[in-house]
Amino acid sequence: MSRAEPFHRALSTAQPLSVAELLALHGRASQAVLLLVVSLLCVLPVSGVGTVLSFLLFAVAWRWPRPGGTVMPGRLASFRLDAVWSGRCLRSLAWLHERAGQRLQRRWRLLRHPVAFGWWRVWIAVMAALIFLPLPFGNVLPGLSLVLLGLGWMYRDGLMLMLSLPAGLGALAFGWFSAGLIAETVMQAGQQLSSWL
Repeated sequence: MSRAEPFHRALSTAQPLSVAELLALHGRASQAVLLLVVSLLCVLPVSGVGTVLSFLLFAVAWRWPRPGGTVMPGRLASFRLDAVWSGRCLRSLAWLHERAGQRLQRRWRLLRHPVAFGWWRVWIAVMAALIFLPLPFGNVLPGLSLVLLGLGWMYRDGLMLMLSLPAGLGALAFGWFSAGLIAETVMQAGQQLSSWL
């Protein structure tokens, strides 16, 4: 059975799912699965979700890469998506696992060496900080970076781990540009206001 099959079966029932049920469809508990599902939810354009989930991503970063026994607050685990968003998540996860099963393979083991754990913890925390910031579409690139990281860890594919870095660097550049633009706008507004007074 491919990893995508449970998601296709769940799609056929068209039932709203909780976050815990999305995790359970993967058949095993791990930090990589938690990272993948939470990051995917951050990518979805649902207002405020990324800000809340960023705290869970900080917790994942702190514990990375604990292999089992994922810890998730009960209220978040029981959070239920509506039928539309459940369907979108299931389709996305099915598509991700289908492509991953076809293309990903074990390689570049050095990127999963214990020496690299600290660097990945920092990376996850930095992406979580970017997701926390209330920037328009600011969740997309850091969320994508963490989705790639989660997939790479699950399938032990170092290439996917490496691909998470350009997406994250793009997120950093976008955050830097947006912060500069916001600061410039605030300064101009302040100057305009002072000229009126």
